[in-house]
Amino acid sequence: MARTKAKSAWMRRHVNDPYVQRAQAEGYRSRAAYKLLQIAAREHLLAPGMTVIDLGAAPGGWSQVAAAAVVPGGRVIAVDRLAMEPVAGVTFVRGDFHEPGTLAEVVRLLAGKRADLVLSDLSPNISGIASVDQAHAAALAELAWEFAVNYLKPEGNFLIKAFQGSDFDAFLRQLRQRFRQVRVRKPEASRSGSREVYLLAQGLKPD
Repeated sequence: MARTKAKSAWMRRHVNDPYVQRAQAEGYRSRAAYKLLQIAAREHLLAPGMTVIDLGAAPGGWSQVAAAAVVPGGRVIAVDRLAMEPVAGVTFVRGDFHEPGTLAEVVRLLAGKRADLVLSDLSPNISGIASVDQAHAAALAELAWEFAVNYLKPEGNFLIKAFQGSDFDAFLRQLRQRFRQVRVRKPEASRSGSREVYLLAQGLKPD
């Protein structure tokens, strides 16, 4: 009964969310699109000609934003183990981004080049057990970090969602070891009660 009530409350909040309503009106696939729009506008993160890789891309809100910003001359490679409806200007790879077959396809699409920007809005499947969810989120962040340092070009940038908790400070230090500058951002579209923040790591240092 409590779970049903919680789900009903979430649905009411979701339906009445102004960013959900705005996304529907403006053709974005998720309210998350506005988080990237707000960060990108503040940090001048996206530009024409860039190669962008979007990890955990489904349903495609971030890929939509990136694809519109990198034209002309740029491209977006979106990766997710879930199916995603096609997005104009986006090449979709279905699979776990850390598995060999998926990585091989990403490498093929990069054609000997590296990305200017890696995006990760990944979230674990929520169990409701804080310690378990935090551990899963930390593991996903670690995998995304490994991907970024391997597939970004020198001085490339990495934007990742992170959850404030016991692993947060250690992950922040890890980013600062490999990137010249790391900023913590909480866009307006991120719900105030959520522990999520976004870490913008800029300027990948030489290995």
